[in-house]
Amino acid sequence: MPGTNLTRDEAQQRARLLTVDAYEIDLDLSGAQEGGNADGGDHGTFRSVTTVRFDSAEAGADSFIDLVAPAVHEVQLNGEALDAGEVFKDSRIALTGLRAGRNELRVVADCAYTNTGEGLHRFVDPVDQQAYLYTQFEVPDARRVYASFEQPDLKATFQFTVKAPEGWTVISNSPTPEPRDNVWRFAPTPRISTYITALIAGPYHSVHSTYEKDGRSVPLGIYCRPSLAEHLDAEQIFEVTRQGFEWFQEKFDYAYPFAKYDQLFVPEFNAGAMENAGAVTIRDQYVFRSKVTDAAYEVRAETILHELAHMWFGDLVTMEWWNDLWLNESFATYTSIACQAYAPGSKWPHSWTTFANSMKTWAYRQDQLPSTHPIMAEINDLDDVLVNFDGITYAKGASVLKQLVAYVGMDEFFQGVQAYFKAHAFKNTRLSDLLGALEETSGRDLKTWSKKWLETAGINILRPEIEVDAQGVITSFAVKQEAPALPPGAKGEPVLRPHRIAIGSYELTDGKLVRTGRIELDVDGALTPVPQLAGTRRPAVFLLNDDDLSYAKVRLDEESLKVVTEHLGDFTESLPRALSWASAWDMTRDAELPARDYLALVRSGIGKESDIGVVQSLHRQVKLALDLYAAPEWRETGLAAWTAETLEQLRAAEPGSDHQLAWARAFAASARTEEQLDLLQGLLDGTEEISGLAVDTELRWSLVQRLAATGRADEKAIAAELERDKTSAGERHAATARAARPTDRAKGEAWASVVESDRLPNAVQEAVIGGFVQSDQRELLASYTAKYFDAVKDIWNSRSHEMAQQIVVGLYPALQVSQETLDATDAWLASAEPSAALRRLITESRAGIERALKAQAADAAA
Repeated sequence: MPGTNLTRDEAQQRARLLTVDAYEIDLDLSGAQEGGNADGGDHGTFRSVTTVRFDSAEAGADSFIDLVAPAVHEVQLNGEALDAGEVFKDSRIALTGLRAGRNELRVVADCAYTNTGEGLHRFVDPVDQQAYLYTQFEVPDARRVYASFEQPDLKATFQFTVKAPEGWTVISNSPTPEPRDNVWRFAPTPRISTYITALIAGPYHSVHSTYEKDGRSVPLGIYCRPSLAEHLDAEQIFEVTRQGFEWFQEKFDYAYPFAKYDQLFVPEFNAGAMENAGAVTIRDQYVFRSKVTDAAYEVRAETILHELAHMWFGDLVTMEWWNDLWLNESFATYTSIACQAYAPGSKWPHSWTTFANSMKTWAYRQDQLPSTHPIMAEINDLDDVLVNFDGITYAKGASVLKQLVAYVGMDEFFQGVQAYFKAHAFKNTRLSDLLGALEETSGRDLKTWSKKWLETAGINILRPEIEVDAQGVITSFAVKQEAPALPPGAKGEPVLRPHRIAIGSYELTDGKLVRTGRIELDVDGALTPVPQLAGTRRPAVFLLNDDDLSYAKVRLDEESLKVVTEHLGDFTESLPRALSWASAWDMTRDAELPARDYLALVRSGIGKESDIGVVQSLHRQVKLALDLYAAPEWRETGLAAWTAETLEQLRAAEPGSDHQLAWARAFAASARTEEQLDLLQGLLDGTEEISGLAVDTELRWSLVQRLAATGRADEKAIAAELERDKTSAGERHAATARAARPTDRAKGEAWASVVESDRLPNAVQEAVIGGFVQSDQRELLASYTAKYFDAVKDIWNSRSHEMAQQIVVGLYPALQVSQETLDATDAWLASAEPSAALRRLITESRAGIERALKAQAADAAA
């Protein structure tokens, strides 16, 4: 039985047989405010009527259409009624005896609302008690709302008709029509894939504008719940959106391909955003209720631009199958960062710094797990792709695209992309289609490049080999490339790759590290001589992969390392600082740099770091290093030193600045002494002040959560804070605080609500898990290791993918860094017979324990 899975072979067979023309989808959501029909389980149901016209290449052939629904009432194929009870099994409706040529299918079903962020999600806002709906269909969840041929290469047009409660607004891929008797009839879409169709409905607040270019006007809309409207900075969002339209249309040489562009900030969204054609859904945490740093605005802008780039790469031209998912996501990531870096008037020209310090560290981490895989992964079925939204698909892929741009040239890259869009508009493609276009425009043979970069796993290490004479003149310089063994259990062999890199030379001038030279070259094989540096005087620092053109670990030579260790914060530019910080963090994770030395390095240089995104990244990494990589007997000493540092930096920061807010959050995350906790309590109740620091709603919750985790805030205090913030965000924060309390009862209640019940909405479940796992509570949590392994397989088999993955990853005993945890994991893996997807998640978590043990040993030996 297929369950809800679909194999690639099945999809290819269906695509050879069928050509889909058009869907007409009629949904009755009129009962959504009350929760839908009563017979739909916990969340209610809605009536779904699908009419789909498609062609079959063979007379008498058999196929199937996908549907996940509590009940199917009618199935008519070419006017003939089929027995719904017979033809509907698992997630499929069997279609037998198809006509050659045109066929018409009609399916009437009751589909279910969800609270998991999959299919049609229903949320009730505690502020106004109104229901808000939105769809999330990637990867295979359009079939939860209407009968569909659920694979990306069976494109069609979609015409939605929706009956909604009075006073609601309904938004879809096509422009929003005027409703008649609360019925909204949308015009057909262009030919698109099922997973980027969308429906958003409810009494949403909206702001409208236009993008004007060359006589064409594209309507723009921004939507959110009314309870967030006062916080919606629509003009800033429109500004970033218009910047993206301008830059992408120029670079792609293809006008925006849809009739309008709406951005909808929706509640309880699992991802950052989703590229539904013309109707992008975005998590509404991006409507900032309180002061945030510029780094948060930068990340939001990148998300906005990422989804806008998908309108061309992903929506206009779509992958044939999910093995090219990486190309969709990598292209959108690369071009969104490039737009921020290069578009005229951008507020974030330093975006490659952020990329180096966040996205690439994610990629390096993922690429060193036993589950590492080639960028172009083998996706045999839907189960494979569901766990493949990872650091390789997004971050390594984007890093390698940046390397490809350096390899072929930026102008040549975009010329190839332009030809690709024109040749394949509203069609489906494979990687070879894009590479062929790039070979045409660049003159480079990309077959070897593609094989080594996209079809192999793992990271290369680049090291300088330098010889200098007595006068400090370089007599030889070469770049040594290594291909470390892949992690145990990983498939494939290590490989040396061609790298296009820059080598930067830096001198200390007036206490600052200033770049005085730069060479760009191709590195290939084990050793690449750099003869142009011979005969020149050795600078203070050589930095391989300067400007971060390639994807590789970089190590400094001994002399450069000494200078950088003393002067890391003194680089005049943010990107070489970020590369150096990232290298130090990588060495810490690899047990080459003890955690205590990493802490010392950060403390010596972070005060000079001007880039707020880097500062906040360092905050997270130091806390992680102390929690997982520090020797247990030294950990408390390190945490005490770090907390003292955060308080010192908080008091020294410019009042009202982003740095002050970042240091306040870092202090709140690690305060531990009675005096420090008294300060948190004083900031919360107003008896203490730090000049310029606004203790607003979100910061208040940070303080409450830390006080709860240390036993200083009880249920009464949490309830009082929730009374101040009676919103869905407040409910989530309160759930985190309750689960964070250091008592057996609090932990038991939190565990039961997640593991023993499936009633929590996705966002609340995530909040409870975040509170449950507290690094100061290892002993209290120790007994849950055995409970985890007893429950995890049943959870995986009984919950939806998003909810199960949250639990599997979030509740794994990652804080119990011991051989006993490894043994318990190994015993479970040996006996439980998990699915491939579940095995992968558990194996990845196990690798974190193994890495932490090595790092702790290195720290203990320091």
